[in-house]
Amino acid sequence: MQLQLMTLPVVLRQNSPMLLDITIFLAAAVLFVPIFRRLGFGAVLGYLAAGIVIGPWGCGLIRDVASIYQASELGIVLLLFIIGLELQPSRLWTLRRTVFGLGATQVAATAVLLAAAVHLYGLNPAAALVVGFGLAMSSTAFVLQMLSERKEIATRQGRAAFAVLLFQDISVIPFMALIPLLAMQVAQAGGTSPWIKTAETLAVFALVVFGGRYAVRPLFRALAMSQVPEIFTAAALLIVLGTAMAMAAVGLSMSLGAFLAGVLLADSEYRHELQADIEPFKGLLLGLFFMAIGMTANLGLLLHHPLLVLELTVALLLLKALVLYGVGRLARLPPGAAAALACALPQGGEFAFVLFGVAVTAGVITAAQNEMLVVVITLSMIVTPLLYAVQVRFRRQEAPPPYDTIDAPENDVIIAGFGPFGQIVGRMLRVKKIRYTVLEKDPSQVDFVRRFGTRVYYGDAGRIEMLRAAHADKARIFVLTIPEEEASLHIATTVRRHFPQLRIFAVARTRHHALRLMDMGIADVIRRSYYSSLEMARELLQAVGETEPAARRAVEVFRETDQRTLLSQRAVFHDEQAMMQSAQDAARELEQLFEADHDAGSGAAQESSSGLSKAL
Repeated sequence: MQLQLMTLPVVLRQNSPMLLDITIFLAAAVLFVPIFRRLGFGAVLGYLAAGIVIGPWGCGLIRDVASIYQASELGIVLLLFIIGLELQPSRLWTLRRTVFGLGATQVAATAVLLAAAVHLYGLNPAAALVVGFGLAMSSTAFVLQMLSERKEIATRQGRAAFAVLLFQDISVIPFMALIPLLAMQVAQAGGTSPWIKTAETLAVFALVVFGGRYAVRPLFRALAMSQVPEIFTAAALLIVLGTAMAMAAVGLSMSLGAFLAGVLLADSEYRHELQADIEPFKGLLLGLFFMAIGMTANLGLLLHHPLLVLELTVALLLLKALVLYGVGRLARLPPGAAAALACALPQGGEFAFVLFGVAVTAGVITAAQNEMLVVVITLSMIVTPLLYAVQVRFRRQEAPPPYDTIDAPENDVIIAGFGPFGQIVGRMLRVKKIRYTVLEKDPSQVDFVRRFGTRVYYGDAGRIEMLRAAHADKARIFVLTIPEEEASLHIATTVRRHFPQLRIFAVARTRHHALRLMDMGIADVIRRSYYSSLEMARELLQAVGETEPAARRAVEVFRETDQRTLLSQRAVFHDEQAMMQSAQDAARELEQLFEADHDAGSGAAQESSSGLSKAL
């Protein structure tokens, strides 16, 4: 029995090698990726570690690494297609200052410095330019996941990191198109004329653009009318691979073609469906790509030349971190946020693997140089989470900026909190020419809103000094839109105690929040998203067959009953058992009311039908 188990892999390898390889890949991914995610290193490092373990430098379970690497490049192709789909011109125009200012400065400065550094190591100018630009890239998937897990995407360093990564994703595309031209200069002779090559490239570009605008959309429209989902998915894959192969035919990167196809379809009505169809293939193949990188990583370099590898890794991390910190400070980030940005993006990225692979194929850099760069990038990815964790631990809590000095006139309305809810209230007041004063405690939100020309004061509405400075003693209405329950209740308590003449309109995040506000004597309490949910319920009832009057009546009955229940629960909301009983009583009351409405409607219909029969 033991002998049979030992010979099982050999038998599977002989009879169905592809099936065995797929099984090994899936098992490695299922084992390593969740562990690395749990440890805070991210899925990318999990895939890389899985590839190292099952590759030649690990257990040696996978043999044909070169073929697998070529197949896995389809993951990058599909990734770039989806990035192209998301790059709507309107979105880029909104973010143009941050993306093309902060991002372009980082890429240009880092690429130039790294290119100069590797040129000193003996690389020719063309190879140094490719290596410098490739190492200037950071890992989009890696960084965004790390910041998301720490809930720092919405912070100043998080927004700056997103802008830099977005520009990197955009800039890598045209640079891929330049690599074949650099290869021609390296070769300096033989082959097709550069002018002919350029003409062929422009012709393919024109064909892709023309086809994407005038042929692809009618094709998708016809396929959508056929109501066969798998054919639509097949057509999406055909478009991606077709444009990729067209670019490869003229010596350019397949990723460039996929990106261009995505951009051309970014504003089409099929963008979301295309993204949903491609996403599963992209995820699997991208994971396979990172595993292939792990398998091809030459760990022998780390064993035989440890000092050189460590020297290059430290130099990469240090130089990129210094540039990122300087760029962050130029963008007026606080020192702590700039340091966080520097520690989040110093690693190499997945697009560097792609760029260097293209450069090896084009003959710009050698395979040995590519192996060294892959090891350095992999080590930089491993170090980054540790570096960022250390930075978070020792990051000094910066003193918040001083609150604004309010010089507003005596307005009738004061709004505390200027998030989405408060902004809608403010816009309505502005168009009705009703003056108001806004107090917002989040400095990043204040900066964001001020860009659109809205006057907002940075201050805490829970402080009596800020309320007096906002002339709360002369105002008539106080609008409280703070979503955090405790902060909202603190502000409401302060206003009720010191300015009892103010009528408070308060927004409650939950039912319990609303009850606590009502317990303070605030009558005008609106539950966040309550009326929008009622409106959706009305539309849903109509969608499932209810008439418009019946749906509107049902929603009105629900609202009136729920409001009565809320008022009755005000006296018992501290008693959990009484609250549960109240909710059950309200549900039974609603059922009885709806049944009565249904019976009344049926009786009226029968009476109408009988009268019509008699008339006939």
